[in-house]
Amino acid sequence: MSSPTLSLKDMGLCSIFAVALPAGQMLFKWGAEYDKQLSGPFLVRVMQNFPLMGAFAWYGVTALLWFYVLTRVPLSLAYAFSLVGSCLVPLGGWLVFKEQANWGMAAGYLLMMAGLFLVVRPA
Repeated sequence: MSSPTLSLKDMGLCSIFAVALPAGQMLFKWGAEYDKQLSGPFLVRVMQNFPLMGAFAWYGVTALLWFYVLTRVPLSLAYAFSLVGSCLVPLGGWLVFKEQANWGMAAGYLLMMAGLFLVVRPA
């Protein structure tokens, strides 16, 4: 059984989605950091947290993109691209928020990327 091949447009759409997800995660983290300077009850802080509101809006847009991708690409192939996002989130955490990273994490994410290439390679 041969696996379906993706057009250049479909690979581009999947790639955009894969980058959009970690962008949303970065907005959520920014919102978590921004929350530290707010006071009051939780729901009041949520309503005053502009980075968090941006994250919610961004996820709404990415959900629409995901739906569009799924009208064109099999789920099993499209979802494999989310691995790219899973690798970019810790990289962004390290670069932007100065979170800790180590070589074991890097090796694990490289293995995930190798898995993506195995899944989407032409038969």
